[in-house]
Amino acid sequence: MRRGGSVENDDVLCTTMIGEIIAIGDELTSGRITNTTSAFAARELFRAGHEIYAMHTIGDTPKLIGEALKRAIRRVDFVIVTGGLGPTTDDLTNEAVAEALQRPATLNEAILEKIRSQLQDPDGQLDALEKLAWLPEGAEVLSAEERMAGHLLVHDDIPIFFLPGVPVQAQKLLVDIVLPRLSGWSSCSKYQRMRLYKTVGLPEYKINQLLIPLEQEKQVDVGYYPVDFEVHVSLSVSGSSAEEADTLLNDAEQRIQETLGDHIYGTDRETLAEVVGNLLREKRLMLSTAESCTGGLISSQLTSVPGSSQWFAGGVVAYSNHLKEVLLNVDRDLLRNYGAVSGHVARAMAARLAARVGTKISLSVTGIAGPGGGTEEKPVGTVYIGLFYKNKVKDTLHHFSGGRKEIQEMTAQTALDMVRRVLLADEV
Repeated sequence: MRRGGSVENDDVLCTTMIGEIIAIGDELTSGRITNTTSAFAARELFRAGHEIYAMHTIGDTPKLIGEALKRAIRRVDFVIVTGGLGPTTDDLTNEAVAEALQRPATLNEAILEKIRSQLQDPDGQLDALEKLAWLPEGAEVLSAEERMAGHLLVHDDIPIFFLPGVPVQAQKLLVDIVLPRLSGWSSCSKYQRMRLYKTVGLPEYKINQLLIPLEQEKQVDVGYYPVDFEVHVSLSVSGSSAEEADTLLNDAEQRIQETLGDHIYGTDRETLAEVVGNLLREKRLMLSTAESCTGGLISSQLTSVPGSSQWFAGGVVAYSNHLKEVLLNVDRDLLRNYGAVSGHVARAMAARLAARVGTKISLSVTGIAGPGGGTEEKPVGTVYIGLFYKNKVKDTLHHFSGGRKEIQEMTAQTALDMVRRVLLADEV
């Protein structure tokens, strides 16, 4: 290891692997497609204990590809390259690598034979697909079983992993092959432990102030990452033995949990919807939702969790006053006297839906997501959230800011967090 940052624990000197991510494709630099693969790779590499020095997005230009790659291998311990490995004329990554690193393209007979065996019309497609079998000299195919491009090239002792540009393919190879290969690459004697805490309800600066004392501890690193309307707190510790690392992690975790309390809703890969679902399952409850301004967003988040049918009965999107009356049994007088965006209607939506479908807990939202529809009394961003539980119903008023999408997403998050907190406290 030559480029990593040194960390000294007693008599143990250790080096952390530092990497660089290069995403290639004109579709990325033109904005036609969002580069989600680099973000996924950085996140997974960070969770595996690696650091990312830089992330680049460049077009299908051989000279730029070569320059970016040569810069990277001079300053980091490994490189991840995505895109440009396909059979079309604009897929130029392998050609650029062959020229830049002076590794002539070499025909991989195994790949060629595999292509032939999978073609129903070899004569009509082989010429075009044969390009996939020409790799830079010394390249090693990442997976002979998968029907996707991807190879490893070790140059100047630096592993360079080439992954396809298709996100689902790149993600699979990264998780299944690249991360395990990297874990065995380093002879580092440092033991690392990591945890990611997901929080709601506190701004980043406040969390930072609360955790400053923990930041001062040796062998402990704390990072803060705003993600949409949440703040994620990363905790990493390093020890000279597994036992020391475990002890450091347990102590630091306890301090974070005591400091942030129920603002922490989950860790690592957990989502807020998943956490709410687990609480509902534990209490053997079925949740129903009545949505107006969020248009089904809450139901969508809940049903994205596998097994949600065990604790989510379903939802009603009652956008118009007429459907609020017909589907939710909201009294017309409530709508006329207080308006659809009111605490009275939010409470009625939650309670009447629970009664109609027979759930013991029900959630409702009604508000003004904008950009129009607001008044001086009820401006855009005014949202009421109703919750029925234990035969009691309550509502809370919120004033959110941002565009329509932001208001809807903030409403959904706040509503789900309201359910979480009520279930934790087991009260309304």
